[in-house]
Amino acid sequence: MAQKPLRLLACGDVEGKFDVLFNRVRAIQKKSGNFDLLLCVGNFFGSTPDAEWEEYKTGIKKAPIQTYVLGANNQETVKYFQDADGCELAENITYLGRKGIFTGSSGLQIVYLSGTESVDEPVPGYSFSPKDVSSLRTMLCSTSQFKGVDILLTSPWPKYVGNFGNSSGEVDTKKCGSALISGLATDLKPRYHFAALEKTYYERLPYRNHIVLQETTQHATRFIALASVGNPEKKKYLYAFSIVPMKLMDAAELVKQPPDVTENPYRKSGKEASMGKPIPAPEEESACQFFFDLNEKQGRKRSSTGRDSKSSPHPKQPRKPPQPPGPCWFCLASPEVEKHLVVNIGTHCYLALAKGGLSDDHVLILPIGHYQSVVELSAEVVEEVEKYKVTLRRFFKSQGKRCVLFERNYKSHHLQLQVIPVPLSRCTTDDIKDAFVTQAEQQQIELLEIPEHSDIKQIAQPGAAYFYVELDTGEKLFHRIKKNFPLQFGREVLASEAILNIPDKSDWRQCQVSKEEEEMLARRFRKDFEPFDFTLDD
Repeated sequence: MAQKPLRLLACGDVEGKFDVLFNRVRAIQKKSGNFDLLLCVGNFFGSTPDAEWEEYKTGIKKAPIQTYVLGANNQETVKYFQDADGCELAENITYLGRKGIFTGSSGLQIVYLSGTESVDEPVPGYSFSPKDVSSLRTMLCSTSQFKGVDILLTSPWPKYVGNFGNSSGEVDTKKCGSALISGLATDLKPRYHFAALEKTYYERLPYRNHIVLQETTQHATRFIALASVGNPEKKKYLYAFSIVPMKLMDAAELVKQPPDVTENPYRKSGKEASMGKPIPAPEEESACQFFFDLNEKQGRKRSSTGRDSKSSPHPKQPRKPPQPPGPCWFCLASPEVEKHLVVNIGTHCYLALAKGGLSDDHVLILPIGHYQSVVELSAEVVEEVEKYKVTLRRFFKSQGKRCVLFERNYKSHHLQLQVIPVPLSRCTTDDIKDAFVTQAEQQQIELLEIPEHSDIKQIAQPGAAYFYVELDTGEKLFHRIKKNFPLQFGREVLASEAILNIPDKSDWRQCQVSKEEEEMLARRFRKDFEPFDFTLDD
């Protein structure tokens, strides 16, 4: 027997017009039958006198339906919400709380986040912080069984929600809204997301929560922004809908795609949203560490921004990268770094010879700051990584070689983008691709080919384990690591008879040489690479 759907109402900013709202609800219920819940987002209280609210608070008047509301969005209305964990405000009217998960007896799961975005400390009583968003994400997404939630309630719109969708009218979704909420919506995958505050009605076309042909089909999300109660333009402020809790639905029915479904608006949005960052890094002054120029000109110091310390007095302020949990072998400012292996330093990244490399010119592209994977890099770091890729391809091509890049984001703490040159005479790009695919099949590793010009960030979320290979043609092969993965897989394929034919070098520990030899190889690489060094153009 099919589960009977719940009948719900969602409402935008009430602004203290309680009689207007509840009279409208009574009229709807009289005409269409009773609804189970009313969910209010935006400003429940307004700047109007409290006389109308007092009648509900004292029981003279009563809400005709069980009503759940979000908290304050400004200092003026904080006084109405005394308990941060939620409480009953009046009969049939309940404040959900600052943040959390409400699960009804039916199994319906509603995630709520009160207030507006703030990065200030301490966080005002009418705001949420990056930590609040991160804790919600952790509460829900930490289990492998997590598929999404039924409803997400926020007051602000998510930033970039208009991307790939129908027009949002006068609201510019690239400037308006919260990037933290965009990231939260990306991770929580709500079936419905309601918001307000912009005084307008906007029902976005439903969007996908998966990448077609690359990920298992998932349910779509519907974002609905609602106008203010009783607005003179008669914009829609009440939205009626029916829903069967996700956990009670047939899997095939749940993931059925609407005919007008669009791409996910947050996948190619701003830094925080597209990367799904739980806590966006604040702007800060340039890092204060200094590294000596490796071209040995005048012995002058260069800051870690990559520019001469006597240059522009107002350099662009980079984002502060996340801090490592402990000593890191690859953060350039760390005393653990074997600096004699460093062969080039840019603004955000550096090159180093691989310890125990597959060849004498096997190098690593590494971020100067602490980032775990390509997926977590900020835009400016990504830009420089791409510069290094292009430059290294030109460099190796001049030596009659093509290069293969791979990254293993599994049992590693700092991004290491491996760059291995392969002589053109040894094999073709197709041979290299076939070798990876063949060995992956033998080890029951599923390698997916990523469409041309696609970004790895569209496929993997921050924190997800993965392995990917990039060929000199720009083709990419990707594997999502779900359990175990052979740590030397990339090296094993390239060391195999089909490619470099040095199978005894598949383990880097068997390829180490003395520090003196490493220093000699580093000097030689620096000299050969100098004509291609884009960092000297600054």
